Amino acid sequence: MKSLFLFVAIFPLFLSCQETIKVKEYNVTMSDSEWKNILPQLSYNVLRKSYTEPAFSSSLNFNKKSGYYACRGCENPLYSSENKYESGSGWPSFDREIKNNIEYDVDYKIGYPRTELKCANCGGHLGHMFNDGPNETTGKRHCINGAALIFIEKN
Repeated sequence: MKSLFLFVAIFPLFLSCQETIKVKEYNVTMSDSEWKNILPQLSYNVLRKSYTEPAFSSSLNFNKKSGYYACRGCENPLYSSENKYESGSGWPSFDREIKNNIEYDVDYKIGYPRTELKCANCGGHLGHMFNDGPNETTGKRHCINGAALIFIEKN
């Protein structure tokens, strides 16, 4: 009888502690095989598997043209060339994003929390944000994998 009482008393508490996990739905969704078919291998690994490309490996790191940088997965405009700067990190760096086109998340993949940056349209991993950017603007550094981007030149 005592066991039944404990069960009746504790079971509702257990149910109330259950957390529902909401999976974000993005405007652009594809199966893993569809992403593999449309993206180059490195871009697939970065955008869909959260890999990091080797430092100084992207030609976009040195791009000085006017235009904007878009998500390679869905062509969502992410960064203006006006906000790109040379951070010396080895990856394209920006001090701010095009409003509402970047999603912020937290990742613990290397043992401590970092601000992960994702495309708000397709959920593709872009890179991370750090607080060591230019003090005269935002103080933020969006450190972005070039393989996650395409550049659209201004006409």
